[in-house]
Amino acid sequence: MGKTSTSRSWTEGDLSVPDGVSAGGEGLLDRASPATFTKRMQIFIDTADIEEIRDAAAMGVIDGVTTNPSLVAKTGRPFKEVLVDICEVVDGPISAEVLATDYDGILKEARALAAMHENIVVKVPLIAEGLKAVRTLAGEGIRVNVTLCFSPTQGLLAAKAGATYVSPFVGRVDDISGNGMEIVQQLVTIYQNYGLETQVLAASIRHPLHVVQASLIGAHVATIPHKVIHQLLKHPLTDIGLERFLADAKKIPNG
Repeated sequence: MGKTSTSRSWTEGDLSVPDGVSAGGEGLLDRASPATFTKRMQIFIDTADIEEIRDAAAMGVIDGVTTNPSLVAKTGRPFKEVLVDICEVVDGPISAEVLATDYDGILKEARALAAMHENIVVKVPLIAEGLKAVRTLAGEGIRVNVTLCFSPTQGLLAAKAGATYVSPFVGRVDDISGNGMEIVQQLVTIYQNYGLETQVLAASIRHPLHVVQASLIGAHVATIPHKVIHQLLKHPLTDIGLERFLADAKKIPNG
């Protein structure tokens, strides 16, 4: 298995998207520059399961991988062993999270992770000690994905500190009756307003509509569970159409 590494148009339809993402009025899409619509949205897979990663990579649809301690624990394998396998399959950003919560500890773990492979992006929690570490790591040229973002103010500070990615957790905000996708929209707008280079990585994606919303808003990246990647692929009319074509193909005379 080898490693993996458009312009778009949009018209308003029946999709339920957050306020401000509209074909009319003064929404984000109306104010976006033409360049916005030529950038390539990246899809990461959110898993530490190497078989899931291989499956998605074989389809050519993933640009990177995000992991976290919970996902790694599900594999029952050592952390570094998991990372080595992922780096052999995917040639793109691979997020690996530190466990320390103090400045010195974060730096020590982050440097060790970054040294493992050029594609490793260090995940750091969005806390004060974390932002101090982000500033130092960014100065050393180490890419950082600031995780556990739940507000636009947190995301703004992370960008100011030098984060490569900021990961707003959409589904977890939805779980407490909030609007997780609104945070993604706010961060995209803030970063565009001030030319901040940090990329918005929509995380905690729970279903295909989250992916549609993130892409309409202009999130730079969506990290998606293996199950949801396959849900994006499925449509009943595709299955029905294929079944009919194959049935009709049997009626074609031999010769």
